[in-house]
Amino acid sequence: MSSQKNQKLTPAQQEYQRFAKAREPKRPVLWNCVRAFLVGGLICTIGQALQTFFMTYFNFDEVTASNPSVAVLIMLSVLLTGFGIYDQIAQWAGAGTAVPITGFANSMVSSAIEHRSEGFILGVTAKMFKLAGTVIVFGVVSAFIVALIKITINSLGGI
Repeated sequence: MSSQKNQKLTPAQQEYQRFAKAREPKRPVLWNCVRAFLVGGLICTIGQALQTFFMTYFNFDEVTASNPSVAVLIMLSVLLTGFGIYDQIAQWAGAGTAVPITGFANSMVSSAIEHRSEGFILGVTAKMFKLAGTVIVFGVVSAFIVALIKITINSLGGI
């Protein structure tokens, strides 16, 4: 607690803060980082294996193989979230499951499942974008700004 907030507390409250801080369990930061790295790396490795699979067996090139790979990752994330497995993995791995594609799919499906009792329109479809809506808006606005910058640079002769 900051010293400024600590000055507003009574001596008994300050003593309790010291008592609680001394007994607070230490967080295994290094081990949490290792687990996040392993799970995030595993998700990315699965994505790369999917891309290689589509390139090998369906004769896609590197660019076109990424679309079905992403779709399969999203589908797996949705299924694992629906069965409650993704949340258990996320509990163990922490930030490692926040790999953009699978983490985004998990956030949307989790919101939809959470609000399904409110009905299909006002519950599932409306609340599904509660968290994901801000990400979508940020992505669209960012893409628009980057496109404007690219058009401006190209019109100036490709500086």
